[in-house]
Amino acid sequence: MKLSKEQISNAIWILAIVLILFTPVGFHLRVWVNKVIAATLSADVVEDDEQITLEDYHWNLVDLEGKRTDFQSTKGKVVVMNVWATWCPPCVAELPSFVKLYGDYKDKVVFAFVANDEKAKVEAFLEKKGYELPVYFQASEAPQELMRSTIPVTYIISKSGKIVVDEEGAANWNSERTRRLLDELIAE
Repeated sequence: MKLSKEQISNAIWILAIVLILFTPVGFHLRVWVNKVIAATLSADVVEDDEQITLEDYHWNLVDLEGKRTDFQSTKGKVVVMNVWATWCPPCVAELPSFVKLYGDYKDKVVFAFVANDEKAKVEAFLEKKGYELPVYFQASEAPQELMRSTIPVTYIISKSGKIVVDEEGAANWNSERTRRLLDELIAE
């Protein structure tokens, strides 16, 4: 049986699609694409008249060592909160920019990286990448204002509790725009 050029071409396309969708090669390709896209995008600030104020800070979180924390402890502080997972290409793509931002702002801003994943997978991922980030897991339901059905989602919350950034999808969190915003919020 002799295959035509069209049949061979179709088989190659099917193989490429299978590789992209169902193998680690595809995961890494999707991460790379998201990194390229995120490198050009900074998070948008929510317009003043559309900003929601976080009223209920009660949210129980558990860190990697098993220590329980109530999100209430962040009230009155500038907070950068990101919900992510190791299996999510846009999440993985934006983490390097968070690592750089965290390195410069960890003493000025509260960071909370809430993992939507298994603890063992998160620990292995962080160790493999060499990331040192304050990672938490949910021990109770998040406040209504911080609930989304998609990840990654990132919030920047002012000292007064206003959600000034509510960003879904990957972005460049180490941008000058984000740094200026954090500096302004810290100075309030």
